[in-house]
Amino acid sequence: MSRGGPVMWPLLILSIVALGLLLERGIFWGRIDSPSARKRFDALVDASRHGDRALAGGLARADGGPYGYVAQRMLDHGSDDATAISAVETARAPMERGLSMLSFIVTAAPLLGILGTVLGIISSFELLGDTTGLRDPREVSGGIAEALVSTAAGLVVSIFALFPLMLFRSRCDRGLGRLEAIIAAVRTGLVAASAPPDRERLT
Repeated sequence: MSRGGPVMWPLLILSIVALGLLLERGIFWGRIDSPSARKRFDALVDASRHGDRALAGGLARADGGPYGYVAQRMLDHGSDDATAISAVETARAPMERGLSMLSFIVTAAPLLGILGTVLGIISSFELLGDTTGLRDPREVSGGIAEALVSTAAGLVVSIFALFPLMLFRSRCDRGLGRLEAIIAAVRTGLVAASAPPDRERLT
């Protein structure tokens, strides 16, 4: 920290925030994408498609995640577009939580590293331009080291957050696709349940 200069402190804060977000997002997606959760999702879609409201409602309540929330809302309030859009927007928020902050960290960390580079180079040039003379050449190397350490630290923090950010975005896109599958399944099931039964033709 001392060799990297003052920008190392905001970089440290960004790295701690990134680590906390990665842990929270990892737990979230691990819970709703676990093998048992995927089986429950498939059962929910199948029950919704076949119009089994009792089974679909039980699976939706047991899910406790965005998929179950959307299914429960549509089973309770109907399959119109307004209900579907409202449910998806509500379920979308926890799926996208933290992505904007991770994106900010990926962008800001290298910029802070570059700022540390500039400050380190300015410090080195100030020593070289000192009219009293340079007493110890290691003072100049200290400024150069500050520049390099801060740049490296900024890149490390950015790369540390970049790959999980891309992973979580892909998971979010997949989750939105699953929400669309649930909406289609519930609509199919509700239409099938509301259709009048076939009557045998009189001969």
